[in-house]
Amino acid sequence: MILLLAFAIWLYLAFFHGRFWDSAPELQPALPLETPQVDIIIPARDEVETIGPVIASLLAQDYAGPFRVILVDDNSTDGTAAAAGADPRLSILTGAPKPAGWSGKLWALSQGVAASEAPVILFADADITHDPRHLASLVAKMNSDRLDMVSEMVRLNCASRAETFLIPAFIYFFQMLYPFARVNDPRSRVAAAAGGTVLIKRAALARIGGLEAMRDALIDDVTLAGKVKKSGPIYLGHSGLATSIRPYPVPGDIWDMIARTAFTQLRYSALLLAGTIIGLALVWLVFPFAALCTGFGWRAALGLAIWAIAALTYFPTLDRYKVHRAYAIALPAIALFYMAATIGSACNHWLGRGAKWKRRAYAGDKA
Repeated sequence: MILLLAFAIWLYLAFFHGRFWDSAPELQPALPLETPQVDIIIPARDEVETIGPVIASLLAQDYAGPFRVILVDDNSTDGTAAAAGADPRLSILTGAPKPAGWSGKLWALSQGVAASEAPVILFADADITHDPRHLASLVAKMNSDRLDMVSEMVRLNCASRAETFLIPAFIYFFQMLYPFARVNDPRSRVAAAAGGTVLIKRAALARIGGLEAMRDALIDDVTLAGKVKKSGPIYLGHSGLATSIRPYPVPGDIWDMIARTAFTQLRYSALLLAGTIIGLALVWLVFPFAALCTGFGWRAALGLAIWAIAALTYFPTLDRYKVHRAYAIALPAIALFYMAATIGSACNHWLGRGAKWKRRAYAGDKA
């Protein structure tokens, strides 16, 4: 009975869940008909290794309209501000101490917004480099589709063995949670964004009460998308014009990335955690058990059939990252890693340790 339920779930996921597995849409290079002024705001905390090439790539944007870069140095101790360089279009703000009740990134972004004047704002991470055509293409998409917000899942590093094994699955699981087709459908309530690249109209940001209205959010990109979509259309897609340069050389780095906010997404609820683990086990562990541990009968055959369906849905993501399709066979093991990291996130919270990021602890308090 449980195996049949798992089969029904996979039929739904494969055929009726917004084509979550489709490695599309991808924003194509384009020139906007209108070129409003854009302020690019980058929050940075101890990013000396990446900030130089990131700023250089943004200052090199081939955009016909006026733009400037506002770097908010969030109390870095490694010389991030100095490594950013100097340019008339670059403003560097020294971040003020974080008030109680604010998450660290949102507080830094809010200071950048306060210093900006442009009608369009690009929130960008300090570890993402941009093709010279990127800003123009983002603005063209916003204008042509009359969108309030445009966001992209940038291409992540996929060079080390750990990244090859685990990073494509991060994209795949994100798409499973938030099918892009449903995010982009105004009739759907599904909303999400990828915080590394978010182009938003100032008027749309003001309409939701500014960043202050979500000042305590740790999953800031999804929270922002949910608020904006209530009053205007948004877009989420893949990017071929922006690339993360942050490496994850060993599995522990990816574990920490997951554990940092996994329990936060479950609102620190033990009940939601239990339900999530049961659901993930039903989706990811039942069919390999049936395929490998039940002999040669119909259960094993059905388990293999489900395994094949799951693998086929993973192919487009593996193709995007130029990873061999054979890695799809390992999806249950990869899912088990992500499940364990989620449990680890909860344990960190309960033990009062929280996850850490750039010398800030996430332990239920706002980082």
